[in-house]
Amino acid sequence: MDLHTNYPELSDLRRRAKRRIPKFVWEYLDSATGAETTKHRNRQSLDRIGFMPSVLHGEFDPDLSTSLFEADFPLPFGIAPIGMSGLIWPDAEGHLARAAARAGLPYCLSTVATQSPEDLAPHIGKDAWFQMYPPRDPDIRTDMLNRARSAGFNGLILTVDVPVASRRERQTRSGLTNPPRLTPRLLAQVAMRPAWAMGIAQRGMPHMRMLDKYKSTSTQGLSSTAHVGYLLRTSPDWDYVKWLRDAWDGPFMIKGVLRPEDATTLETIGADGIWVSNHAGRQFDGAPASIDMLPAIRAATTLPIIFDSGVETGLDILRALALGADFVMMGRAFHYALAALGPIGVDHLIDTFKKDLIANMGQMGARSLQDLPAPIDLDQRV
Repeated sequence: MDLHTNYPELSDLRRRAKRRIPKFVWEYLDSATGAETTKHRNRQSLDRIGFMPSVLHGEFDPDLSTSLFEADFPLPFGIAPIGMSGLIWPDAEGHLARAAARAGLPYCLSTVATQSPEDLAPHIGKDAWFQMYPPRDPDIRTDMLNRARSAGFNGLILTVDVPVASRRERQTRSGLTNPPRLTPRLLAQVAMRPAWAMGIAQRGMPHMRMLDKYKSTSTQGLSSTAHVGYLLRTSPDWDYVKWLRDAWDGPFMIKGVLRPEDATTLETIGADGIWVSNHAGRQFDGAPASIDMLPAIRAATTLPIIFDSGVETGLDILRALALGADFVMMGRAFHYALAALGPIGVDHLIDTFKKDLIANMGQMGARSLQDLPAPIDLDQRV
């Protein structure tokens, strides 16, 4: 089967993924919070950004390589962290880590993934990053860092845009809880998705394996969108960031930044990278589109900038790079691909993004990522 004929873009994989996983899992993966206007705003703002085509550049093969934190990458994107990844597809973290390693791209593991850093140690490549939801207890904090470092993770991400659990109404209506409890309603959905069900049966119901070591209390009283991690973690402040900076000896990124002044302050206290993100609309439905804040944040810091939120195509990647990002990360997209086709879906999506980058750079006459032209606002040219 020619995957590029049958699944030429992410939307094709998304449709197939919806048919392959139970509805409650789909609602977890695909939903945002509130009326989901921030999720849609991300898409609308990306669509406004265009480029003037440029002609008569002759034949050339665009150079898609880039560098970040003194590491070289063949492509300007990687795989972002998603909590409970293994609920979306069995062994998701392993499949994604191996695909990233094959492609030479960074893979990010969440604190609340269904596999631990130790589980992933045999599968990660040379550039793997650990995403931390901030534990309150300094001993747990230290132990988590040591575990990630010992497993081979060389980058640390502190996510700062989840001070409290969001409501995620679609997820709540679906009946999904943390940890998942298979009620008769959910079991009926599972029965309709045999490939997912067989994989879960072989591996067991997914849970947050990294946190097993630290569980000492019940989750009773937590909302359906919260989990045991909320009993362990705190809402970090500036001193917390300084503590982590001192405790970690590799690249240190702050994820969830939308205000330029925060980027400036984070640079002064020693962060190595700013991750511009509105959590893809999953946390706050009143947030601006991440892409709209990117130029001001670029002007406010000299640090490398990583970007996510709403990215679906190679053209979206170029839009972010042209507006000041140094690297782009995607989470949902790779999980759509994995749920749609299994492990080959991830390799296929990486190749799809690569082909889309080449096609669009050819239209612009851009021989490298550094040659991208200044973007234009398409709404103002109508």
